[in-house]
Amino acid sequence: MAALAAAFALAPAAAQTTSGKRVLTLEGAKAVVAAAEAEAKKGNAGGAIAVVDDGGNLILVERLDNTFSASANISIGKARSAANFRKETSVFEDAIKSGRTSLIANPELLPLQGGVPIVVDGQVVGAVGVAGANSAQQDTDIARAAALVIK
Repeated sequence: MAALAAAFALAPAAAQTTSGKRVLTLEGAKAVVAAAEAEAKKGNAGGAIAVVDDGGNLILVERLDNTFSASANISIGKARSAANFRKETSVFEDAIKSGRTSLIANPELLPLQGGVPIVVDGQVVGAVGVAGANSAQQDTDIARAAALVIK
C-alpha cells in the first residue's frame, strides 16, 4: 500500500491539454443583431451590424436600410478587431488621438470606435461591430447594448 501511494506521488500530474470553451452560436449572433437593430431604431439611426466569433471569424452581418454600403465591411473590421484584441476598439482610437499613431500600421486592427467584445463569465466569446449610425459614439452605444444580450 505504501509503495502504491509513493508511485502516485512520484507520477507527474497529467497535463491539461484541452479546456472547456464557450462558443457563440448563430442563434446568439442573431440575438445580438436583433438587439443592435432595436437600439439603432430607438435612436433613429441606421447602421451595419457584424458579429464574429472569438477568433474574429464572421458569423452574421446585417445592413439596415438606407445605410451606406461601405458600413458592412467597416462593421466587420471593428468586430474582428474587438474580438482579436479582446478590447473595445474605442481604446485604440483614443490611443491614436493621444499620439500612438504607430497603431495605424497594424493591418489586423481597425481602430475606429464601435467594436465591442462579447464577454460571458469573463471569457470573450465573440464581438459585435457597428458602423454607419449617426455618430461614432452612437456606433459604440449600439454595440455595447447589443453585446449585453449574451450572458
